[in-house]
Amino acid sequence: MQFPDNVTRLCGLKPFSFGCHPKVSCFTECCRELDLALTPYDVLRLCKELKIKSSDFLEDYVVLGQEENDVFPFLYLGMVDDGRASCPFISKKGCNVYNGRPGACRAYPVGRGATLDGNGKKQELYVLVREDHCHGFAEPETHTVAEWFENQGLDDYNRINDEVLTLLHHEQVCKGIRLSRQQIDDFLLALYKLDEFRELVSSPGFQDRFMLTEEERGSVLSDDLSLLRFGIRWLKETLFTEKNE
Repeated sequence: MQFPDNVTRLCGLKPFSFGCHPKVSCFTECCRELDLALTPYDVLRLCKELKIKSSDFLEDYVVLGQEENDVFPFLYLGMVDDGRASCPFISKKGCNVYNGRPGACRAYPVGRGATLDGNGKKQELYVLVREDHCHGFAEPETHTVAEWFENQGLDDYNRINDEVLTLLHHEQVCKGIRLSRQQIDDFLLALYKLDEFRELVSSPGFQDRFMLTEEERGSVLSDDLSLLRFGIRWLKETLFTEKNE
């Protein structure tokens, strides 16, 4: 696989040097002039950190994009129009939503790619991204990928992202399925609009239709993560039925 000159593959336990803190001269530069795609778990965590509803977050902070050949839409964090396309949550002191920051921010300068092969087995690839503005590589701290990801709290992010991957790389998607407007709306509802999805799950008839036990229903209605994970299962049933084959 060919990578750009500033991207190198990370293999095994090979360490890399990197540090990021307010004393690094480029502090917060990586929070500007970027396209930051948001995963469903990113949105969940940001909503909790900001203490707002998912519908309000999408309205105030998200740009929705979908090219003609894309099966699913993509959600991007809307940047501030300050001439530098800065993150709306950045300040001179750093990230204002640090505890709920997106997975891509946590992983930087490491990039993680995950795909499913023909047998549904997960394949992972890690790369190190060196950008001209970043002086963090001159810092003395060394890390392996595993150490860096553990330190940045990425285990939950990667785990849920991999569950979403079973949707994005479903065999029907690989076969070229095209979704209706309603199906795309359902995709956004179950993964990104959890407050509205909770209302649907709690509606009369939903429990019987999707065979939720009382215990399961109680869990998904009271816990956002359980609701998101149920949403992934629900979408597999509603998007990839026999009529789409």
